[in-house]
Amino acid sequence: MSNPSGITLALSKGRILEESQPLLDQLDLRPRDGLDDRLLRLPARADGVDLLVIRAADVPPYVEHGAADIGIVGKDVLMEHGGNGLFEPLDLQIAACRLVVAGLPGQDLDALRRRPRIATKYPAIARQHFGRSGRQVEIIKLYGSMELAPLVGLADAIVDLVATGSTLRANGLVEYETIVPVTSRLVVNKAAMKTKHAAVTHWIARFRELVAEAGAAA
Repeated sequence: MSNPSGITLALSKGRILEESQPLLDQLDLRPRDGLDDRLLRLPARADGVDLLVIRAADVPPYVEHGAADIGIVGKDVLMEHGGNGLFEPLDLQIAACRLVVAGLPGQDLDALRRRPRIATKYPAIARQHFGRSGRQVEIIKLYGSMELAPLVGLADAIVDLVATGSTLRANGLVEYETIVPVTSRLVVNKAAMKTKHAAVTHWIARFRELVAEAGAAA
């Protein structure tokens, strides 16, 4: 259950958590007793706020089903999740990267075979992307080591998230096309927007102020 007397905020582990620290610090949304990797639910320094530190892919379902009122998660995860039980009021403009199609250099996917094999942990996004241009592909879902798939012949290309592209280059791969730029977003449970309206809108406004200040200073 979400915090009945306050707000529960779901945070994505990893890079998003690291890059959100300056925002969280300014809002007193850091764990009261420090971050403990063994604990997944922690009280924040701000009164009435609990923090859930969970896998990025779990943030949308936790927020959509009311276990958390607010969450911070990448746009890639939101697109793949495709849930309708969320509001997305704010682009936090952190953890910038992009979703791309990549593979071996000098390769034409359309000329390879009737249905090129695409390895990805984003099957819904990949199907939608290729479907928009009328291209039929075979999706192979992987959970990691995506760059290996074209090198060993498992797939003709991959759909993956890249920041600098250094991992692709280190494995001899190149980007074919960009699907969408990705940043981290603030998401809100639709029911909480009504039942906890004052608290939820307070935190949205606080985040929005800091993002605006950061943009003005850039």
